[in-house]
Amino acid sequence: MVTENIHIPVIRENSINAGSNDVIDLTKFVTYEEIKELPSYPAKMLIDVREPKELEETGRIPTSINIPLKQVAEKLSLDFSSDNFKTLFQREKPTVDTEIIFYCKIGARSQSATDLCYKLGYKNVKNYKGSWMEWAEKEGLKK
Repeated sequence: MVTENIHIPVIRENSINAGSNDVIDLTKFVTYEEIKELPSYPAKMLIDVREPKELEETGRIPTSINIPLKQVAEKLSLDFSSDNFKTLFQREKPTVDTEIIFYCKIGARSQSATDLCYKLGYKNVKNYKGSWMEWAEKEGLKK
């Protein structure tokens, strides 16, 4: 009996196998232009996952709230109290269907937050891949 070595690609939870060895990432990304429009869409939630010290040094994107990456699992847990969330962030806690957009400095931590929220049960999470660096460049701000 002859056996062949078969390569099985690792598929992330939010990706699909497109055939052969191709894997398509289903993460949704938003653009700078979409972020600029957020003040017109208050139901969407923009979350900065950088550390507070980073925000002090650079500022933040308007309408965003700050939940450092290491706190995302706790604060966005489905078990975390809506009242506590509102007290901490002056915003209603997102539901599993709320559009949540994450950003950080360059897009890596925001991707981690996006992946984590999929695992927590959120269905409409996105990553602003350009994150603060793109925003600051296009807005003429300190990077």
